[in-house]
Amino acid sequence: MEDQEILAKFADPAARNVAFNQLVRKYQSKVYWHVRKMVVDHDDADDLTQDVFIKVWNHLGNFRQDASLYTWIYRIATNECLTFLSSKRRKFFLPINDITAELSAKVEADTELAGDEVEMKLQKAILRLPDKQRLVFNLKYYEDMKYEDMAEVTGTSVGALKASYHHAVKKIEQYVNEQS
Repeated sequence: MEDQEILAKFADPAARNVAFNQLVRKYQSKVYWHVRKMVVDHDDADDLTQDVFIKVWNHLGNFRQDASLYTWIYRIATNECLTFLSSKRRKFFLPINDITAELSAKVEADTELAGDEVEMKLQKAILRLPDKQRLVFNLKYYEDMKYEDMAEVTGTSVGALKASYHHAVKKIEQYVNEQS
């Protein structure tokens, strides 16, 4: 179902629940994997995905449609991830390296990556990136998102996103080469 149809249904109080269920079915998997790549842990990603859709439910009536529904939902998911990671650091008084070590341990325990040494190295390299660089790398590399859409999601200029992606790739290459 097209986003415009979902939004039109959502505007009708009698069809609101049906429309929202369609929206969740359409975007839940994409949002979950976007969040999962940022926070690594399945349970955290599951909780955050649920939080994202609660926010979508609460604010969809105010959605101005000056961006696409897809980028609007990704922006909510992105903000939830960055807030979660920041909160986790403050809560446990952890410097960035300790968070990276914790997330790396979760990557090593991830059964979906078991046995795939190349993907494991890539994930560990990605986790060493600052949160926003990791976000840009994930959106471009895994989601194949256009820079213009990323600009809507992150509120950052296209030029800054391109530079961030370039720096992220260089850091990942350096890490992988050091591990070889």
